[in-house]
Amino acid sequence: MKRQARSRLLLTLICLIFGAMLGFSYQHAKNEASRREWGDSEWKKEYEYRSALLALQKENRSLKQQLVKKQEELAAWEKKLAEERENEAGLAKEAEQLRMHVGKARVKGKGVAVTLSDSSYIPSEASATNYIVHEQHVWKVVHELLISGAEAVAINGQRISHRSYIVCNGPVIEVDGTQHAAPFVISAIGNPDVLMSALELPGGIVDELVEDHIDVKVEKQEAIVLDPVFAPEP
Repeated sequence: MKRQARSRLLLTLICLIFGAMLGFSYQHAKNEASRREWGDSEWKKEYEYRSALLALQKENRSLKQQLVKKQEELAAWEKKLAEERENEAGLAKEAEQLRMHVGKARVKGKGVAVTLSDSSYIPSEASATNYIVHEQHVWKVVHELLISGAEAVAINGQRISHRSYIVCNGPVIEVDGTQHAAPFVISAIGNPDVLMSALELPGGIVDELVEDHIDVKVEKQEAIVLDPVFAPEP
């Protein structure tokens, strides 16, 4: 009896252990299947994400290439615009210089002032006309100043242009029809040192004027202002 009871107990225990093993195996297999299904789904999502990322990266590269191309086009346009502006600035500067030289623009700058006066000493037996300033004396000074680099010239404040004329009219001279009496102050804008050196060269204009009994005074000026020509041109 005891042996049968032990056998039954052992058999029961074996059945319980076997059943437990079967149950564990079944549950493990079920969990593994679930895990495989979850992994496939996640892998599919990851694949989709990777594909979307690759597409975005490709689009981004394309946009970068377009951006580089547009930047190159913009740089080319900016260079062209800068060149056009530089040309316009050069033309404007040239036009301003031309207007200045023909007396159509108001100018200001350093320069010299040359004062020509009738001789302070006239011998009693001499002719007075040989000791006064004539138009050729004024023209000599004006010409020397212009060829020495003067940017603008005026006689007694009256601006002269490329079409100006100077003539004697008795004791006075006429500049473009406007009369002026001595002394004549010839103002010129330019490099003061260059202009003064040109005038005072040995045997130059100043020496010639002195030989013609003309009193000459040359002075540097820090600020000369010359208005444009307003008188009607002949």
